[in-house]
Amino acid sequence: MRRPLGALLCLGSLAALSTPIATAHAAAAPQAECRVYAAKPYVTATGRIQASAARLGCDDTALVRIRVKRAVAGADPIVKSASRQGINGRVTVRLRCAPGVYYAVVTDYEGNSGRSKPVRLGCSPTGTPAPTPTPAPPTPAPTPAPSASATPTRPATPTTAPSSAPGSSVSEEVVRLTNAERQKGGCGPLVSDPQLRSAAQGHSDDMAAKNYFSHTSQDGRDMTARIKASGFSPMRAWAENIAMGQRTPAEVVTAWMNSSGHRANIMNCAYTHLGVGVANSSRGIYWTQNFARH
Repeated sequence: MRRPLGALLCLGSLAALSTPIATAHAAAAPQAECRVYAAKPYVTATGRIQASAARLGCDDTALVRIRVKRAVAGADPIVKSASRQGINGRVTVRLRCAPGVYYAVVTDYEGNSGRSKPVRLGCSPTGTPAPTPTPAPPTPAPTPAPSASATPTRPATPTTAPSSAPGSSVSEEVVRLTNAERQKGGCGPLVSDPQLRSAAQGHSDDMAAKNYFSHTSQDGRDMTARIKASGFSPMRAWAENIAMGQRTPAEVVTAWMNSSGHRANIMNCAYTHLGVGVANSSRGIYWTQNFARH
């Protein structure tokens, strides 16, 4: 049984709604300025140090170079570097692990540069990479996607109703499964954030209580307003997935991963934090994911 989904992305110049069973729409977001980002190095599951950088929101071609440096007394040496030529994109570098304090710096030789926070690394594989940025979609401006009306099949009543309390084991299981999918694609884990969780839970509760399914609350607020109201600040990138009727965390994450718009939000390495909201209703379970990056 297919159940309704909804995805909303807001990063750079693109915002997109995707509801495969009900409707699909697109909406514009403010144009982002050209920037470069560097993520903290981390130890991979294979025991190597990895760091990534990205160039986002740009419209000109440039050489993007990432350098991994080790913090020592005196001038910090460059232990590994890599580069790529392009407009927007990501560059990744890996090196043999040696315990120490590392950080990454990036430049595009067009006046943009960035630096990650330093991090102390041992050489034990963690299996959970740190967040790495990915480029914004190449489309310069969103275009409306076709609408297709359909009436979703009434979902079966769940045999076990998940708790809707913020921070519940059900919402944290959605976070865990989401991070497991991100790891498969090379993205770092999302931090479960109480402010984003509050925004997501509020939206799931509202949809369940008022019997609707939309990224826009019935009081007119969109996900941007809800996330801002939660206190998550600053907001540099954010997105939202919603779903209704799936009975378990595994079921809803699988449904999102099988939908291109929702999968794009989950697999966007630029996001670093996640909040999940879960609420029951007579129609089934409402699920909300709020992604963001400071």
